[in-house]
Amino acid sequence: MILKHLMELYEILDDPKASGEKVKEYLLQVNPQADVETYPVHGEKGHTDMVRVRVPGKNGKSKGGTAPTIGLLGRLGGIGARPEVTGFVSDGDGALAALSAAAELLSMAKKGDLLEGDVFLSTHVCPDAPTLPHKPVPFMNSPVSMVEMNREEVVEELDAILCVDTTKGNRIYNKKGIAISPTVKEGYILRVSEDLLSVLETVTGELPGVFALTTQDITPYGNGLFHLNSILQPSTATKAPVVGVAITTQSIVAGCASGATHFEDVETAARFMIETAKSFGAGNCLFYDVEEYNRLLSLYGPMNHIQTLGKESLHA
Repeated sequence: MILKHLMELYEILDDPKASGEKVKEYLLQVNPQADVETYPVHGEKGHTDMVRVRVPGKNGKSKGGTAPTIGLLGRLGGIGARPEVTGFVSDGDGALAALSAAAELLSMAKKGDLLEGDVFLSTHVCPDAPTLPHKPVPFMNSPVSMVEMNREEVVEELDAILCVDTTKGNRIYNKKGIAISPTVKEGYILRVSEDLLSVLETVTGELPGVFALTTQDITPYGNGLFHLNSILQPSTATKAPVVGVAITTQSIVAGCASGATHFEDVETAARFMIETAKSFGAGNCLFYDVEEYNRLLSLYGPMNHIQTLGKESLHA
């Protein structure tokens, strides 16, 4: 039961001594055979603990099979902003959703309910991340650069990526729950996947929510441009199609706000990612139309320069 895992993981993460090792211990209790690794990553503003989980599928690449591999990434700056803020912050919802999904998939695997394809899950645990000025409300910052985060989370084996992130500090999408983005691939913002919309409708029992993207949002951090948040940053480091899964609110809520985690929305995000992983591995969920994408390339050429820091960095 995802909600059970979510509540137990929240207890672990809502702690000034939260760590990747404690999360790993919990996941191994769920499934002693779990492939879980954790290790520290250091940056100029401190360090964080990466947590990476691999769940093999019946016909996954890890077993020599042909089913595609999906990545479920929990994107955030930190689960806490101590000493400035006491307790688990809104920005931690991405980690909580990804880890809850990992626990559920590991529980399913232990029972014998294997997905068709492999699933790779990754996030990080930092209980004392810095904050960053941002309008309309402050961002959570990260002790480690976005380039380093992408290096750890966006691995070569992935054929598609869902990136879950708290997306509450904006006026772009103003409804409580979850929403998805259009598919982003190598600098192109493509049409919203009809298959993902169907999964979203099934999971939520509501009309699907889609949040808007601009070109700025899919460029790398560090170029001085405004970004909605970091939800599409993995798209700057891969050829795989990427879709953001936003945990949203009606009002504007700062990422560094405590007491702002809504379990029902985090659980919905985790459930959506799991159901997408089931369908994607079985070949029943397309993130984009390959033929249409190739037509775009033939008409307008590649857009992968959007994945870079731009001309200034090239001439620096």
